[in-house]
Amino acid sequence: MDLITREMTLNMGPQHPSTHGVMHLVLHLQGEKIVKADPDIGYLHRGMEKIAENLLYGQFVPYTDRLDYLSSMTNNLGYVMAVEKLLGLEIPERGKYIRVITSELSRISSHLLAIGAWGLDLGAMTMVLYAFREREMILDLFEMLCGARLTYNYMKVGGVRGDLPAGFVEKCTEFIKIFPKRVDEYETLLTGNRIWLQRTKGIGVLSAKDATDLGLTGPSLRGSGVKWDIRKDEPYLVYDRFDFDVPVGTNGDCFDRYMCRVEEMRQAARIISQALQQLPDGSVNANAPDIVSPPRKDVYNNMEALIHHFKIISHGYKTPVGEVYCSIEAPKGELGFYIKSDGTEKPFRVKIRAPSFVNLQSIDPMSRGAYFADVVSVISSLDPVFGEVDK
Repeated sequence: MDLITREMTLNMGPQHPSTHGVMHLVLHLQGEKIVKADPDIGYLHRGMEKIAENLLYGQFVPYTDRLDYLSSMTNNLGYVMAVEKLLGLEIPERGKYIRVITSELSRISSHLLAIGAWGLDLGAMTMVLYAFREREMILDLFEMLCGARLTYNYMKVGGVRGDLPAGFVEKCTEFIKIFPKRVDEYETLLTGNRIWLQRTKGIGVLSAKDATDLGLTGPSLRGSGVKWDIRKDEPYLVYDRFDFDVPVGTNGDCFDRYMCRVEEMRQAARIISQALQQLPDGSVNANAPDIVSPPRKDVYNNMEALIHHFKIISHGYKTPVGEVYCSIEAPKGELGFYIKSDGTEKPFRVKIRAPSFVNLQSIDPMSRGAYFADVVSVISSLDPVFGEVDK
């Protein structure tokens, strides 16, 4: 008697621990093999773009914290740079260096959680404990800077909300000094681990052409061997002043995406080290009284400064008629903001290019032909955050 294997549909999520958020993945299976993987998204949709169109330009910054909430600093940066581009506003050198330092700390923090959670998903539980050890040190630095450990709202149009506090540079330097050895420890745990290699090598392979055609960016693209990094190819802030490498993979599999993140953490530490050494003195905010509110101490002690502050916060400022697109290299890839202005205090149209959203479409080609258990590794290798997928 012939045995017939029929195709089966399996719903994974939306509340599954390895989908990294509220994702519903519809898997079509032939036995244990994946025939098709169809992501079903939208469970966390908040209408972020429409919210932005109904707020003053400065009022939307805290909302960007909630996109990729594991890397709020870079979300702030992408948005405020787009508004500054619209305004033609240049910020002082010290402000640019501080933005680089905080963005690269965010990159390390995001990659730590990505690799730690990935290890947890595949049964290497110790890795997440090591990752959280260093992540807590970064969150301590952010707490020194702005009082928050997750949603920072630190960057603002025209600069940042405050200069580096006393002791920040010393504490950050200390972290950067010890961090490379900690990365060695992560590699001791995972890179040569026989089980880790079996679960990641040759799994979720995506060619450079397919990755490019799908519009992938970040470690998901570079893992397929495409050397594209906005910090190098279209430098912004002061990234062109730093010596750092862009790691790429060779096979386009989950292991290569893992190695890209490991090496990117080392390179981010190099960038922070150079930025701390080159950190200039001076103001952190642009000299633009119509856009940038006065220093906080003046607001507390000077009536004119208080009125000035109130006017900017409550009435905002007008921007020139026009449209801009500004993108940065966020930890998960290209994060871009398109803003169209009709000359009022609120944007006429806002469109957010979120890397997790674009990268997610590669789940199907990466999973086809793989075993069901490999889907967990494929999802982890993309490191999606659904705050920015669903928006």
